[in-house]
Amino acid sequence: MKPTAVMLLHCPDKPGIISEVTKFITDNKGNIVYLDQYVDREDGMFFMRIEWELEKFLIPRDKIQEYVETLYCRRYQMTFNLYFNDERPRMAIFVSKMSHCLYDLLARYKAGEWNVDIPCIVSNHEDLRYIAEQFDIPYHVWSIKKDHSNKAEVEAAEMELLKKERVTFIVLARYMQIVSDDLIKEYPHHIINIHHSFLPAFIGARPYHQAWERGVKIIGATSHYVTADLDAGPIIEQDVMRVSHKDTPESLVLKGKDLEKIVLSRAVTKHIQRKILTYNNKTIIFS
Repeated sequence: MKPTAVMLLHCPDKPGIISEVTKFITDNKGNIVYLDQYVDREDGMFFMRIEWELEKFLIPRDKIQEYVETLYCRRYQMTFNLYFNDERPRMAIFVSKMSHCLYDLLARYKAGEWNVDIPCIVSNHEDLRYIAEQFDIPYHVWSIKKDHSNKAEVEAAEMELLKKERVTFIVLARYMQIVSDDLIKEYPHHIINIHHSFLPAFIGARPYHQAWERGVKIIGATSHYVTADLDAGPIIEQDVMRVSHKDTPESLVLKGKDLEKIVLSRAVTKHIQRKILTYNNKTIIFS
C-alpha cells in the first residue's frame, strides 16, 4: 500500500473550500485517492475527509500540518486532524468477565481485517486471561474494590501502561466499570463503548430479562464514544433485530450478544479507517 495522508476537517460552510484544498494537494503533486464531503445546512457547517498519496508530494510529511494551519485554518476558521496510513493505530481493549466482544475483536485482528496493533488487554478480573494468552497479547489485571476506594490508584496505573504502550485509542469490550473523567480527557473521542440499546428503559442488571418481561419486539445495540456524561457520547454505530413472544430470556441474550459484536466491530473499523469526525456530540461517518 502506498503511503497516504488523510485529513478530516470541518469549518463554517463557504464557497471554494473544496477547490482550495484539492488545489493545494494537486499543485504539490499529490494524487487524491478519496474525497467525501457533507454540509450541515442547519448549522451551516462543512465537513470533509480527503486522502492523497505522498509518493510524489512535494511537501515533507512533517510540514503538512504547518502548511494547512498557515494557509487555511484562520482563513476558513478550520479545525482539522491529519493522519498517515502507514502509522498504525494502537488499540487497548478493556474487559471484565464477558468474552463475546473480546473474541470477535481479536479474531478480526488476527485475520488481518484491521490495520491496527493491540499492545495490551486491561481488565478488573482474571477471568479472560486465557483468551489473551491464546492470541499472545499481554493481559493486565487491576482489581477494583467494591467501595471503589482504590479506583484512582488503579486508573493511574492503567494510564501509565497506556502511555508506555503508546496507545492511541481504547475499546471498552463490555468493561463493566465507569471510566474516570481524567481518562476521558486523555483520550477525547478515542474511547469506544458498546451497550444494549435498551438504555434508558432497562437500566441495571439483566437488561434482556427485563426486556423479555415487557414483551419487546425489537432489541438493539449501540456503540458510541465515551464522554463525561454516562452513555451520552456521540453515537458511532447502531443496529436492531426483531424478536417475538417465542423468544426466551436466554435467546434474547444470545441474539443481543451477536448484535453487540457486530455493532462494536463496525464502530472500531470506522475509527481505524479514520472515517469518523465528531462535532457537537454527533458523528459524521464518511463512506
